[in-house]
Amino acid sequence: MSQSVKAVLVARARLGECPVWDADGQQLFWVDAYNHRVHQFDPASGQDRYFDTGDVVSALVLAGRNRLLIALQNRLAFLELSTGEVTTLYTVEFPHPDTRFNDGKCDAQGRFWIGSVSDATGQAALYRYDPDGSFQVMETGLTISNGLGWSPDGTTFYLTDSAPAKTIYAYDFEAKTGTIHNRRVLVDLSQEEVEPDGLTIDREGNLWAALWNGWQVACFDASGQEKFRIAMPVQRPTARLAPPLLPANLLLCTQP
Repeated sequence: MSQSVKAVLVARARLGECPVWDADGQQLFWVDAYNHRVHQFDPASGQDRYFDTGDVVSALVLAGRNRLLIALQNRLAFLELSTGEVTTLYTVEFPHPDTRFNDGKCDAQGRFWIGSVSDATGQAALYRYDPDGSFQVMETGLTISNGLGWSPDGTTFYLTDSAPAKTIYAYDFEAKTGTIHNRRVLVDLSQEEVEPDGLTIDREGNLWAALWNGWQVACFDASGQEKFRIAMPVQRPTARLAPPLLPANLLLCTQP
């Protein structure tokens, strides 16, 4: 599949992740995890500004006017865009010392799903933070809990365990209760050198996965069948916004 790929911002990020499009403000938010920055990019003007969070920051979601919910090393916090103030909401004591939060997204009911990444195999997990402030463990036995999303009809939940599993799982999803069950392997890339990273779902129900170390983005249908791959000019694409969320599709990528 022929695609034109070009850079819209040279940010010199150490690890660019978690693009979130603000349709009302026509702004793109994303994180530079290891530089401890949340970026706000205006595609119309090309202007980019950032907020220093003072900690590793791995994910964000919109949380009302001029406010973001962000995932730090082991904390969930509000970031006030008008002041740059970071206010901790919840702190987690991870079972392994070399563990931190990783990718996260909100479901249609406003619950924040956030995974962790651990240097110890099988010590990461998936969590759910609800609007009432409750915090629950939703899945265990992961190592790099990564790209996640929901089918357009809201009945299927997808979760990536990047390495060493190199697998995208599908679950039955109960929207009312926010529960997941019946895990099955949807995409298995364990025989390849690439790792599935960030994931998003388009309105036709296709899954788009950034392939870390693969110089590619892959598209799979809802059954897990690969449809095509798009070559990228960078080795480590990390996340993608699905069409038609932006006038031009946009990826965040990091080089080694």
